[in-house]
Amino acid sequence: MTPCHVSVSLPPYRVSICDYLTGCSVWRSEISSQVSSGAPVDLLQGEQGAKSPTLTNKMALSSFDIDAPRWDQSTFMGRLKHFFNITDCRTAVLPDSRLDEAKALVESCRAGSTPPGTSVEQLYYAKKLYDSAFHPDTGDRMNLIGRMSFQVPGGMAITGFMLQFYRTVPAVVFWQWVNQSFNALVNYTNRNAASPISPKQIGVAYVTATSTALATAVGLNLYTKKAPPLVARWVPFAAVAAANCVNIPMMRQQEILNGIAVTDENGNKLGHSKKAAVKGITQVVISRITMAAPGMIILPIIMQRLEKYKFMQRITFLHGPIQVMLVGVFLIFMVPAACSLFPQRCSMAVSKLEPELRDSIVSQYGDKVQLVYFNKGL
Repeated sequence: MTPCHVSVSLPPYRVSICDYLTGCSVWRSEISSQVSSGAPVDLLQGEQGAKSPTLTNKMALSSFDIDAPRWDQSTFMGRLKHFFNITDCRTAVLPDSRLDEAKALVESCRAGSTPPGTSVEQLYYAKKLYDSAFHPDTGDRMNLIGRMSFQVPGGMAITGFMLQFYRTVPAVVFWQWVNQSFNALVNYTNRNAASPISPKQIGVAYVTATSTALATAVGLNLYTKKAPPLVARWVPFAAVAAANCVNIPMMRQQEILNGIAVTDENGNKLGHSKKAAVKGITQVVISRITMAAPGMIILPIIMQRLEKYKFMQRITFLHGPIQVMLVGVFLIFMVPAACSLFPQRCSMAVSKLEPELRDSIVSQYGDKVQLVYFNKGL
């Protein structure tokens, strides 16, 4: 098949997208030399001069649905692969320009105008960057700290120091405040954006969750002074778990009060459901506590054993960094695993909805709609 040549006047972002998503330095140098010499740019030229895509790839692109899940989201393993993909912390350090290029490629694919020479793997990688950095409801780029891809570097630092500095009240107060500030931003960033929340409600949620965490941590810290040392090491986890039970529902109170938007299987909006909101938020709370549990429960046991060795007693100044590193190891696996406990696109039987919404759906669609779907958030 004769390759399709495109003139040098092609918008530069297309060359940039293909260059970045393939990571092919040979291709990039060849394109640069063609541009500088005034020759037409062959975007179908792959690494080491190979011509792509093939006829098979073109046929695959013609039927490619970029919004269809790459892995089966009805199974835990399928969701685990998906979240390992989008929580990759390496994507958190990419510049905004790279993310915007990936978004442009995703949107062009949705519009049916995929740039010439684009492969299926390039589209999958663009979708990975898009899912890691852009909100599924609004399409807006999320703040860096609130992204799930930042959970490992951000969480390992904060959790590590919470586990290290648990003995004194000032240290407990400071690190619980830092942690709840971080959690509040993550919860707001990953909310269901179809339910707006006012600055006042954000402030109330933040103060309430922080106060809950501090009261739990300080209270248990004082209560466990005469308890075995290991029990005192578990105080930070108790505070984090208690705060999650408050922070997430408070940050998403609009969904509980007014309902969360529900759709049919094809994405057609059917109404708002408070029961669906409660189900989704409950699953998020369980996931967040599960995410923190192994590192904050098992790591104190490990550190207590290690501190009995003389070499550890000689390097007390390294205990903090060691805990940070070990928490990171736990979070690399626990962030995607916890996010995978429940489907992000949650479903609920029509029969379990509020009577008025259920009657509305039945009167309009009859028995055709048995389940409603909604984004539960992360």
